[in-house]
Amino acid sequence: MPLDTLGDPTPATPEALCDLVRGAVDAGTPLALAGSGTRLGLGRPPAANARRVSLRALSGVRAYSPTELYITVGAGTPVAEVAAALAERDQHLLFEPPDHRALFGTTGEPTIGGAVSCGLSGPARIAGGSVRDTLIGVQAVTGRAEAVRSGGRVMKNVTGYDLCKLAVGAFGTLGALTELTFKVLPRPRRRVTLAVRGLDDAAAQAVLSRGLGSPFEVDGAAHLPAATAARSTVASLRDGAATLLRLGGFAESLDYRVEELCGHLETEAEIARLDDAETEAVWAEIRDVGLLAAPADRAVWRLSVAPTQGPALAAELREALAAVVFYDWGGGLVWLAVADRPDAGAEVVRAAVARTGGSAMLARAPDAVRAQVPVLPPLDRVAEPVSRRLKAAFDPAGVLNPGRMYAEM
Repeated sequence: MPLDTLGDPTPATPEALCDLVRGAVDAGTPLALAGSGTRLGLGRPPAANARRVSLRALSGVRAYSPTELYITVGAGTPVAEVAAALAERDQHLLFEPPDHRALFGTTGEPTIGGAVSCGLSGPARIAGGSVRDTLIGVQAVTGRAEAVRSGGRVMKNVTGYDLCKLAVGAFGTLGALTELTFKVLPRPRRRVTLAVRGLDDAAAQAVLSRGLGSPFEVDGAAHLPAATAARSTVASLRDGAATLLRLGGFAESLDYRVEELCGHLETEAEIARLDDAETEAVWAEIRDVGLLAAPADRAVWRLSVAPTQGPALAAELREALAAVVFYDWGGGLVWLAVADRPDAGAEVVRAAVARTGGSAMLARAPDAVRAQVPVLPPLDRVAEPVSRRLKAAFDPAGVLNPGRMYAEM
């Protein structure tokens, strides 16, 4: 079995990974699973006594059918490699996997398995669906040291479980991903972004809703308040709030849709158009949360709320925590960076979000904080026993990423 420069095991086959898991069960040693480690700052820190295992050797394009619109890749394949293979045939992954190296201050290449394990979807989620909607096949090694497969191009089926759905956002606690199959679609030939200037958060949310409710196929909808827009690398956005609507497609129809959408927004605010380079840059900043990457000592929260609740929630947290925010997914996803506090502002954030009926995830904080403050929303009395039964079914010895989601699991 090959080793990386730090001496961590890097199994290159499912069989080698099965042997590794079997040895961990026999020795009672937990395993800290990762791809290239670019997202180890997400979730709770790995167990102190865990043996780190890199899955990045499980890489490469295994099958790709542009006509049948699917691609199968090793879970350790860099996202950039998958994107490049698809781009050669003018196709792409619908869910726009984020790259959080700037947010976490890490290096290396983000892997496609890491995006699935962390349940990460970018701005196009509102149009193309989430990673869970795109993933159609999974191969994994469970904590029973069994190689299993579910869905897609259908080794052994997991009877009674939809592993494709369970694997997404499970942080590797149910199985070590080895192979993934995604549905793909043609990528837009061109993209245009409309930037509505100077709106406050409430007015911006109304514009985003009108854009998404229009028939003009908006595939990105975000709002950058002035303090956040000032951080953008796109110079034309730095002088005030920017409400952004992205459209893509063939040039012939795109120009028409852009013109019609401008009228449909029913706003007297200035509407600017970003060129291709500006569009690519600003949506990468939104997708990767690069707008909140600095300063690195600020905790970052990911809040899911009803879009109409976002502006009032953000206003409350700005005042209480000196927070900087921006909105994605039409206002339904609020990213929040808070001033340095011992608990990352958890008590204030969770109380405020609870009043909206939403949920809050602590996306970035020092290891010591993430070890003490719950990172994910608490499980309710229905979800908790189900989660425990699933963990027991897939990983009865508790050797796969224990504690990465919840301290007790």
